[in-house]
Amino acid sequence: MLGKGDLRLDRLDEARREVASLREQILYHDYRYYVLDSPEIADAEYDRLMRRLRGLEAEFPELITPDSPTQRVGGQPLASFQQVEHRLPLLSLDNAFTQEDLWAFHQRVQRRWDGEPLTYVVEPKIDGVAVSLVYENGVFVRGATRGDGERGEDITENLRTITSVPLRLRGDKLPPVLEVRAEAYMDRQDFDELNRIRAEQGEPLFANPRNAAAGSLRQLDPRVTASRSLNVFFYALGYSEGLELETHWQVLEYFRAIGLRVNPLIERCSDIAEAWEFCQKIQQLRESLTYDIDGVVVKVDSLAAQAALGATGRSPRWAVAFKYPAEEATTVVEDIIVQVGRTGALTPLAILQPVEVAGSTVSRATLHNADVLKAKDVRIGDTVIIRKAGDVIPEIVTPVESKRTGSERIFTFPDRCPVCGAEVQRLPGEAVTRCIGKACPAQLVEGLVHFASRGAMDIEGIGPALISQLVEAGLVKDPSDLYFLAPESLQELPRMGKKSIENLMAAIEASKSRPLARVIFALGIRLVGEAAARELAAHFRSMARLQSASREELQAVPLVGDKIADSIISFMGEPQNRRVIQRLAEAGVTMAEEESALLAAGKPLEGKTVVLTGTLANHSRQEAAELVRTLGGRVTSSVSRNTDYVVAGANPGSKLARAQELGIPILSEGDLEGLLKE
Repeated sequence: MLGKGDLRLDRLDEARREVASLREQILYHDYRYYVLDSPEIADAEYDRLMRRLRGLEAEFPELITPDSPTQRVGGQPLASFQQVEHRLPLLSLDNAFTQEDLWAFHQRVQRRWDGEPLTYVVEPKIDGVAVSLVYENGVFVRGATRGDGERGEDITENLRTITSVPLRLRGDKLPPVLEVRAEAYMDRQDFDELNRIRAEQGEPLFANPRNAAAGSLRQLDPRVTASRSLNVFFYALGYSEGLELETHWQVLEYFRAIGLRVNPLIERCSDIAEAWEFCQKIQQLRESLTYDIDGVVVKVDSLAAQAALGATGRSPRWAVAFKYPAEEATTVVEDIIVQVGRTGALTPLAILQPVEVAGSTVSRATLHNADVLKAKDVRIGDTVIIRKAGDVIPEIVTPVESKRTGSERIFTFPDRCPVCGAEVQRLPGEAVTRCIGKACPAQLVEGLVHFASRGAMDIEGIGPALISQLVEAGLVKDPSDLYFLAPESLQELPRMGKKSIENLMAAIEASKSRPLARVIFALGIRLVGEAAARELAAHFRSMARLQSASREELQAVPLVGDKIADSIISFMGEPQNRRVIQRLAEAGVTMAEEESALLAAGKPLEGKTVVLTGTLANHSRQEAAELVRTLGGRVTSSVSRNTDYVVAGANPGSKLARAQELGIPILSEGDLEGLLKE
């Protein structure tokens, strides 16, 4: 008869086998997600595997190992960082700023190298923090900052918390020691969210994602690092034992094979001319990336040539960083004003001495809300650092306090609307202050601008200037009035001749056929963006059903949580809003999704990722994107190996070239329209 001890031993053996299987599965799915960017299971299934593994390790603690996926978070706070000496120095790079600089680098390399013609590997230069990671027999054992290049700080426990850092590498024949270099960074969206939380808590804001990443890696408590949503790209081999590779490109391919995440935009170029073209292409993609880059790194591909070329005291001779124009600049705040948006939100805006940033002149910068304004302590007359990331309104990073003279003035946030004089209100738990005036002209104008905008009803010819004229003349008091304008009433407006009126009336008439999702978005329901509007239209398929939906029914829609559901119910319950919707319906605006043959026949682009490029003849970019979504596809902004199709119009630019390089099928506008008839 077996005793309790024997039964536990049997159970332990069974658990050991299941734990090994679970870890292999999780390692595989991490590889699919982080390295290949092609997951095979849903997040819920992945979470189920992790829960099961945690449960077994809790029941049998002796099975816990340092490389288990469960050991990413939970390390104890450190008293201080220990110093780590790098096996090989982490050198900085020389810079190039012009095409001539890049050619000069190539010529220096050629003079020192008398072997076969050199090829180059080029990669986006992530604006993050360089780190070194050591794997022994495939297991992550130590990680460190760059430091002074010779030695850095031991941040092993913090690097363990980053989900794209594998704790154990893939493959059977791994070198006894493998030291690799990576760039740790924070995506812009995660950076914005981190600063939003810090502003609410009255904590100092990070100046940019790079500073946020650096500060997060140097936390003595790994649990703080774990909360910061860091990521890594592996980009170079430091030291290895028993690894025989001939080129840097082979190194990157090896990295991918063993589970190290490599930037998918990296390319191999046959000569310096191709490298220059890559620099130009990545600069065009810069604004569409989710992370910051400040240039491109150009490296000699041959490892033998790298060794022969060597390094100076501070940088390798075989690599150079081609730097883009700075996205930050210094200027002076001449004034601070408050704008009122379509939802009544009061947004402080800094009026700046005009300055060139990332290729354009900037004279205004957002200060977001009263909390951010207070936390940053920006004053009228301050010298400030401004930042322009992507195509958003530039924002102030921080004032330069050392340049204050004492003449600067602290801005006081108004307690009444600067447009209509009504009281302003800030609800508990919200960062935004809003005007509560029901007849606020600013809200009306901004709301109408939104209603007629390209992403909403797309009424060509109706912009802020005309809307202001219509409101001032008393012709339009809500969006539905646009559809009841009489041509003769427009004749009194400035610059409105017969042809202009005819074009305007035709544009208003054409907008009546916009799909339901666009109509929902155009209404300006607070918190309901384009994506949520599409989900609502797909789920309810008519405005009437949406108007009568309960909170529970709304919460069943993807992307709709508690706050959005409450916002929709509040909007639909307001008699003025119901009247607007009724008048839009009377005017003939789309109020229901048509049941098309496409739905019965299936969606030919179901699950496919599509990129649009160039100018289409029959559709705006927004209309083409909606057509792709109607066909079941997903629209993204950049071409990668995960792109299924590229729809190309006239003057397609670098996206078409990238698709051709990757062998991605190219569709014409006619091909896309033809899918509707299949």
